[in-house]
Amino acid sequence: MIVLDGKALSIKVLDRVKAKVENLSKTPHLAVILVGDDAASKIYVNNKRKAAERVGIKSTVIELDTLISESELLTLINELNSDADVTGILVQLPLPKHIDKNKVVEAISPKKDVDGFTPENVGKLAIGLEPYFYPATPQGIIMLLDEYKIPIEGADVVILGRSNIVGKPMAQMLLKRNATVTTCHSYTKNLEDKIKTADILISAVGKKIVRCKMVRNNSCIIDVGIFRDSNGKLTGDVDFDYMSQSAGYISPVPGGVGPMTIASLMYNASKVY
Repeated sequence: MIVLDGKALSIKVLDRVKAKVENLSKTPHLAVILVGDDAASKIYVNNKRKAAERVGIKSTVIELDTLISESELLTLINELNSDADVTGILVQLPLPKHIDKNKVVEAISPKKDVDGFTPENVGKLAIGLEPYFYPATPQGIIMLLDEYKIPIEGADVVILGRSNIVGKPMAQMLLKRNATVTTCHSYTKNLEDKIKTADILISAVGKKIVRCKMVRNNSCIIDVGIFRDSNGKLTGDVDFDYMSQSAGYISPVPGGVGPMTIASLMYNASKVY
């Protein structure tokens, strides 16, 4: 069994991004909008700021009060869209309930949408065109699979979860690489039977769901889930200790997909349109 070391690969990716940024005629500038005082969001934003600083990308964190109106936030985004110095815009989710997330995402210029969430980037991905940016987590997973030379073309891939952030774009990106993709969700019948068909299993559910007897021997398991269990331990969707006895490849939590998401985001942020 081989552990997919996302932390080690993320360092290599960040080093490549840093070398690229050093040779650009214009320094990329990432504007990160943080609304409210959610503790987890602040940690995520700080990690992104540190990664940007490491690779030489200018980053500006704009912290806004929880009570900011939707129209005020949209006005700010439009100003950033028009600011030639700003090359990337990221709005940290979740947003307060009184703000329509979809309106906010739609307001971001596709050429500055480093998250790859705008309708234009999502639409291009869905019809097989090249988006300006791919979503960071699925892109990081593809990088991880490629690094360990895990075949994608012709592989049977099962994805658990159909979110707009991971599940749906992940399916599209794998289809583009000629995999056969099955997307499962809370209404899927005979889930275990479908999981057993997987050469590559990608779980992005957010709860402990994948157990020992559910997968084929020597399959590749990518664990996107990350949460704290009842003992406060950071864990993922996959029962790592048991699964590592039968899987051919497995990504750990932490140290797998998480670092690759940050590295992938910096790869996106280094693009200047």
